[in-house]
Amino acid sequence: MRLGDMVLKVRSKNAGPFWVTIDIFCDRPEVFGQVRQALSSSAVAALYDVPEQLLKRFDIEELRVVKFSLPRPVVQGSAEDRDMHGAQYAALLEELEIA
Repeated sequence: MRLGDMVLKVRSKNAGPFWVTIDIFCDRPEVFGQVRQALSSSAVAALYDVPEQLLKRFDIEELRVVKFSLPRPVVQGSAEDRDMHGAQYAALLEELEIA
């Protein structure tokens, strides 16, 4: 099943000029538990082509949110930057198939 079909919302945004943050909002505790277990950090690192040791993961049970922060491939606003606001990262994660 696609992650985007399981959860309430997937949102991404800048976390400064060098990082992007992706939030996965779950509407129910059981969905949060399922996403927490099925979505591995290694799969997310591979999806965005970043070394797993640079990926930061936060499972926030009280908010039913799984959050990832990862380094941007280029500095925000540079000539090579194709997503100034970091908003397109969410779409890629929404399409990820998880068990």
